[in-house]
Amino acid sequence: MEEKKVQGREVDTPAIEVKDVVKIYKLYDKPKDRLKEAFGFGKKKVHKLHYALNGVSLNIHKGETVGIIGTNGSGKSTILKIITGVLHPTSGEVKVEGRISALLELGAGFNQEYNGIENVYLNGTMMGFSEKEIDEKLPEILEFADIGDYVYQPVKTYSSGMFVRLAFAVAINIEPEILIVDEALSVGDVFFQAKCYHKFEEFKKLGKTIVFVSHDLSSISKYCDRVFLLNQGNLLGEGSPKEMIDAYKRVLVGQYEIHDKEEGLLEDEELNRAAGNAVKKKPQGEGFGENSGQEGVVPSGQGINPDALEYGTKQARILEYYLTDDRGTRTTAVIKGSLFTVHMKVEFSEHVPAPIFAISFKDVKGTEITGTNSMIEKAYLESAEAGQVKHITFTQKMSLQGGEYLLSLGVTGYNKDTFEVYHRLYDALNITVVSDKNTVGYYDMDSAVKVEDAL
Repeated sequence: MEEKKVQGREVDTPAIEVKDVVKIYKLYDKPKDRLKEAFGFGKKKVHKLHYALNGVSLNIHKGETVGIIGTNGSGKSTILKIITGVLHPTSGEVKVEGRISALLELGAGFNQEYNGIENVYLNGTMMGFSEKEIDEKLPEILEFADIGDYVYQPVKTYSSGMFVRLAFAVAINIEPEILIVDEALSVGDVFFQAKCYHKFEEFKKLGKTIVFVSHDLSSISKYCDRVFLLNQGNLLGEGSPKEMIDAYKRVLVGQYEIHDKEEGLLEDEELNRAAGNAVKKKPQGEGFGENSGQEGVVPSGQGINPDALEYGTKQARILEYYLTDDRGTRTTAVIKGSLFTVHMKVEFSEHVPAPIFAISFKDVKGTEITGTNSMIEKAYLESAEAGQVKHITFTQKMSLQGGEYLLSLGVTGYNKDTFEVYHRLYDALNITVVSDKNTVGYYDMDSAVKVEDAL
């Protein structure tokens, strides 16, 4: 087997091997159809078969931290459940070497009627630990969870934050060799998330294997050695975080071929062939073509705020707006430190003496972070005539910290001494900044640091 390096160490021992795994579900249009079919009423089949996973193969080596990304419904959670044994595949093989601890969807593995302490013992016993061994681990678990006296209350009374604190504390303190996490950390507060990711770092140093699903691309970029990209049950590719995040961005904006959902729905007569010899709809590694150049704000409306505040006289109207990355690809995710461009297409219905084109960025709390306009930049000081359409671009380096931002756009100007707003769109587009290094504050000063011996 090909050798791989993780944290500078040679690693060639598989922790998880997934080979040609298929998972197929029966889908019914109506709940009563399921009942009719179960009791054999009618000869006609009333279900279709849906591929949650379609011939997925992946190898994860001991000591790796691996991320799995993809849009909703791509099969990420399904593959984790199959790896952990919660689900069984329709066909294919899964081999796991090492004790797994899994933090899947909220509530998995917990008895809602038991209190926190009882659930710790329940989970520990299921993992194969004796009561004495759990007794020894209990102080560490409770210290990490830090939920106080709530640990003596039934978990059905817990908030989602308390629940995930206890679940993660159990998962990481039972000495797993493989840690599986499915998006669960997103419900914890920022301080608890920081504590969890610090634990990730400790696990990496100890040579543990970590597999996690997340929509937080910054975390994927920062912590993962390798990333797998899934879409509609197919493995589109694997590679470095940067490569796969770039590929994921193409999927989001429709520039990687995405098949209609109906293509994943099969009739019964196709089940045996599909389950025995699943064929990927698109070969791995293909499809990363050039920018399609298609019209529209952002293909499929990705990142568009349907409730954006809009107003103005409409003497000028913003027809289209979108971002492109440093490769010219339309996207809503920008790598920190890279160049990106904001595009606006504006149509004029009347003569406008000196239009001003503006952009600004806010954080999710509504704080105005930065912005500029064509007048400040002295880029366009001419008039526009009725019927003209202008394409305006703002190109700059992304220096904002990793996180979520909202883009606002506007076309304004002065009619004699009167300031007029022709068209303004507030919080129109959601932008994700992907970063593996966040400094203090809103933006990165991009400092070059040297430490030398004093003379």
